[in-house]
Amino acid sequence: MENENRLSQRLLRYAKVTSAISGLAARLAGEKYLGLKIDRDTHADDLKQILGNLKGPLMKVAQILATVPDILPEEYAEQLAELQSNAPPMGWFFVKRRMEAELGKQWRSYFNDFDEAASAAASLGQVHKATLSQSNETVACKLQYPDMTSIVEADLEQLKIILSIYESFNKAIHTQNMYDEIVDRMREELDYTLEAKHIKLFQYMLKDSPTVSIPKVYDDLSTKRLLTMSWLEGNKITSQNIPSETYKNKMAMNLFHAWYRPLYSYGIIHGDPHLGNYTASPDGHLNLLDFGCIRIFKPSFVEGVIHLYQALKTNNRDLAYHAYTIWGFQNLSHDLMDILNLWARFLYEPLMDDRIRPIQEGHTGIYGKEVADTVHRKLQELGGVIPPKEFVFMDRAAVGIGSALMRLNVKENWHQIFESLIEDFSTEKLEENQTLALTSCGLS
Repeated sequence: MENENRLSQRLLRYAKVTSAISGLAARLAGEKYLGLKIDRDTHADDLKQILGNLKGPLMKVAQILATVPDILPEEYAEQLAELQSNAPPMGWFFVKRRMEAELGKQWRSYFNDFDEAASAAASLGQVHKATLSQSNETVACKLQYPDMTSIVEADLEQLKIILSIYESFNKAIHTQNMYDEIVDRMREELDYTLEAKHIKLFQYMLKDSPTVSIPKVYDDLSTKRLLTMSWLEGNKITSQNIPSETYKNKMAMNLFHAWYRPLYSYGIIHGDPHLGNYTASPDGHLNLLDFGCIRIFKPSFVEGVIHLYQALKTNNRDLAYHAYTIWGFQNLSHDLMDILNLWARFLYEPLMDDRIRPIQEGHTGIYGKEVADTVHRKLQELGGVIPPKEFVFMDRAAVGIGSALMRLNVKENWHQIFESLIEDFSTEKLEENQTLALTSCGLS
């Protein structure tokens, strides 16, 4: 009977998803081809509510699409962006059943206190604050929603529909590699055992960064679907109650180093940089909270990132072409490379400008949207581009970090900070560092 109920619930879920996605396609097609006017704000809110209550990868994908400029109509991007930190939580009855399934019927004995209300709820799971019975330490219990493995696989099929809708309206980017990359990362995020190793990986990589805090993992109270970590006290870094410019600058530098140092020293990035994954501690430390989406690159890919920076700085077209080839772009014409360089120059601009400045100048609205509008239009005129898999989360992370720094509105000499990070770079050294880091946490 329980299996039948689960099957019925899944069928109902998929009917809702299909209806939502089909409705999006029909309404946008009617607007484009028949001249029918729709209330996009209302429809976008409806779509957000459906995806938010359904949980799962479609909500995660909505978060991703909302952070990539111009991939969705602006009304949809704004609504779906709210799913990053305001997902509706599951109730206490669900929590008790899930905790019992992961730790056994005696699960409550491990905790002195366990908050019934979720502290945070996201796409694949929700977090509850608790205190351990033996040590009285405060912990965060990240609990995965039920039956997520089968839901992920089914929802990834729906993702094909979403991306095909996008391609039907915008030929600028061919989405197969984007789809393949999201599939790989979504399957990884289901495994909290893997996320625990990612946490230990970042502890290793940022061990010399005392102002960046990484949670401790309690392995004996963690499973593939439950992750118990130390509780890191802090506030959202978008909080208006920032005590001083010094504090704000400190947070910005912590963010910058927490993302760039792992990339250029180890070839590893945090691929889910939305602001719900960071908090600021009272003493100005940066708390990193979520480690499900981690991308490990070949050393040669990181070398290509640096080569493109150097190529743009010196206007070296041959070096730029070489960098794009290393990344995996194929058969680039000169015109196509020039268009890609428009986006690359936007991302690298603050790193090439040797002066004190904010992370973004001369642009308004969503980080990168004005440049993305131009790039997308030009890509469509040339028939589009096929971005390599590695580019997807690299680009998303760069935009996410840029957005966070823009919100902090901090002025620094980003060029000198960046140059100090890459001055001793070599692929051989990165490969050695990466091997040691991965071995240290059981990922090799």
